[in-house]
Amino acid sequence: MPFRVLSQIKSAAGQFTYSSLLYNWSLRGSVPERLVVKPVDPWPGDAERGRWLCDGAFALDGDQLELRGDCWEPFEVSEVWLEHMHGFEWLRDLRSLGGEAARRQGRDLMASWMDHYRSWHKMAWRPDITARRVAMWISHYDCFADSASDEFQDDFFDSLMRQSRHLARSLPGDLHGVELLHGAKGLLYAGLAFEGRESWIEQALSIFEREIARQILGDGGHVSRSPSQLLEALQIFLDVRTALMAGGYPAFDKIQHAIDKMGPAIRFFRYADKGFALFNGTQEGNVAYIDSVLAQGNARGKALQSLPCTGYERISQGRSLILMDTGKAPDWPYDEKAHAAPLAFEFSYGKERLFVNCGVHPTSDEWHEALRATSAHNTATIDYRNSCEIREGGHLGRKVRNIITVREDSKKSSLLEASHDGYVPLNGITHGRRLFLTEKGCDLRGEDSFTCFTGIAKKQEIAMRFHIHPRVQVSLIREGEEALLRMPGGVGWRFRHGSGALALEDSVYLGEGSRPRKTKQLVIYGQMEQDCARVKWALQREGA
Repeated sequence: MPFRVLSQIKSAAGQFTYSSLLYNWSLRGSVPERLVVKPVDPWPGDAERGRWLCDGAFALDGDQLELRGDCWEPFEVSEVWLEHMHGFEWLRDLRSLGGEAARRQGRDLMASWMDHYRSWHKMAWRPDITARRVAMWISHYDCFADSASDEFQDDFFDSLMRQSRHLARSLPGDLHGVELLHGAKGLLYAGLAFEGRESWIEQALSIFEREIARQILGDGGHVSRSPSQLLEALQIFLDVRTALMAGGYPAFDKIQHAIDKMGPAIRFFRYADKGFALFNGTQEGNVAYIDSVLAQGNARGKALQSLPCTGYERISQGRSLILMDTGKAPDWPYDEKAHAAPLAFEFSYGKERLFVNCGVHPTSDEWHEALRATSAHNTATIDYRNSCEIREGGHLGRKVRNIITVREDSKKSSLLEASHDGYVPLNGITHGRRLFLTEKGCDLRGEDSFTCFTGIAKKQEIAMRFHIHPRVQVSLIREGEEALLRMPGGVGWRFRHGSGALALEDSVYLGEGSRPRKTKQLVIYGQMEQDCARVKWALQREGA
């Protein structure tokens, strides 16, 4: 706690300093006339989003934000939109579109930004956003600035240099996680691009060396436990490797070692449809982009079965695939976007998903917070409480401290057992789950157990949720005692349960884009009146 308070004090002091006239004057100095190194940006943009931008609207994950004059701070938009606008990664979309209109729009927006933010601004000059913008301006110089007027180029180099000086002074600041990796990448690009700025390169590499040890776990996962953040971190490391090569610098071994570990970990989270599992703030993702990152990372070989350090298990039998969260909540400060979903699992058959977590909204803070809840995942809740306390500001209070996992695999079946203590501080109850999948993947048996070792004080309401992909049809049969599920290809599944009451309820799916899709969920409701309760359930393929 004292470290958090100290971090907040330092952040406030830094903002006070940066907003002074003296500080902004100190950012002035010699201005270069050229870029010595211009690292190539290999990542594809979206030409359609580029057309929208030329027509006056930013686009992000299916949503659009109309440009209103030179307004860079639209009223009542989420921070995600502001990060997108000020980070300039949409230059890729204009580059992908191509043509003079796209180049002119890019230059006009860059000129407008430079005119509005000649001095430090809390949002626009935030170190991670500044770093993204610096990297994009440098890597896209040939596309948008090289053929511009002398006046534009003078402003461009002056602004770029002042932003880079601020970046060198402000890092690492209070940044952490992937945002700090972005900060170091931007500083590295500036150090390579401007002659005589080798100290910036050394500063950036020092940050990378320290953060690789902190953020990249032994199995290649990211400390946030998020597949999407892992992918973003890998992209940054690939860019850094490419930039160092372009600048004639020797390979940074720790970067390469991290890349070698992260590629297989990313492949762990992909289904047969090549999209991601929906854990810890991750959507299915852009398949072409994921493929591109993995190709550059040269990730090959058979998918891993376990990520023991990150806390996930993967079970594959026949055409069936299960991914299960068996990890502890991330430590502060990496827990600010983590979901409260211990022992949540997803189930797919072939290229179709059947049981899915609800996902995440890319731009809405309200949706984002709601979808972090335990009830938005395929796991159990007790008394309608979250298994981890999600506090105001995003970080977790009460959280899972211990998870015990046991796994047994044979040619004919796989058994996975796990338990967590997230509810123990509330009511002394430990939640356990057993999953048993047969050889052909046509028979999944589950058991959820609830055990109170201190003596149960009062009756507890329990609920086990099974959110269903919107492409799957579901109906209750046998007077509501069982459910039939029909996949798009016609494959049918029968869901049974032992004790408790089965209900079919509404749910939402945010696995793609920003438009929630209506779907359904099966819920087994029960009550825990003694120190131990067990609920058995099964999912079996029809006709198998």
